[in-house]
Amino acid sequence: MSGPTRLGYVGLGNIGGPMAARLAKWPGGLRVYDLSADAVAKLVDAGATAATSLAELAGAADIIGICVLDDAQVRTVVTGLLEASAPGTIITVHSTIGPDTAVELAGVCAERGVALLDAPISGGAGGAEQGRLAMMVGGDRVAYERIKEPFGLSAEMLVHAGPDVGAGTRMKLARNLLHFISFTATTEAARLAEAAGIDIAKLGKVVRHTDAITGGAGAIMLRDNTAEIDPDDFWYGVFTHVRELGEKDLSLALELGRQLEVDLPLGEIALRDLATGLGVPHREGEDR
Repeated sequence: MSGPTRLGYVGLGNIGGPMAARLAKWPGGLRVYDLSADAVAKLVDAGATAATSLAELAGAADIIGICVLDDAQVRTVVTGLLEASAPGTIITVHSTIGPDTAVELAGVCAERGVALLDAPISGGAGGAEQGRLAMMVGGDRVAYERIKEPFGLSAEMLVHAGPDVGAGTRMKLARNLLHFISFTATTEAARLAEAAGIDIAKLGKVVRHTDAITGGAGAIMLRDNTAEIDPDDFWYGVFTHVRELGEKDLSLALELGRQLEVDLPLGEIALRDLATGLGVPHREGEDR
């Protein structure tokens, strides 16, 4: 392959569109395809070249990003691209799909000498607009290294989740598990605050302000495993302190809930499981 790497992008929706707009600045050029003529026109205005078919795009690109709705659409797009993809082409799937789908498609691509990486993203439309997405990539390390520079235009953080295709998707699913459990917990906290006569919009301002300082849930994701922490380990004192604060505050919140007759099932689970989850379970004879 001679000359600068040529990029292609399929799927120009709320996230794919802003991502592709940033990739349009790539020196090797960007060719785009979408069923929406308006979406394509916006990218052409941003400096991209329109492709009239998936095969045409595949024949003019060395690295191709896909950001469509679901597994079925990803399969359709990959099938169309393989009609004209040259050996050595890299296809990156940014849609959140099943890990097994990614593995299946990677096998099909490998038969044609094409590398498929699952590379789901986190950060939403806002992150895409700002070029601040996190991209979690599963698959061949050499292929990952090839996409880092161009996709760095749209993602502030690229992480090699693992050498096997599907690793990126598994990381994304774990990340989103946390995301939506925290959303559910937010609704529980809002019910408690509302019952206590608190302005929940003001509570939201406080939460956003302090999370920006403390890092929110990510602030405790510092260890490389989830095993019980040895008392001689540096992290033992840190997480014991977190446990003590958490159990005190959870107990107080649950007591308030009982007084106001507000059911707080996630709070009960958190109080039950926090110590073990942190790796610092209560020991025999230890005060709680």
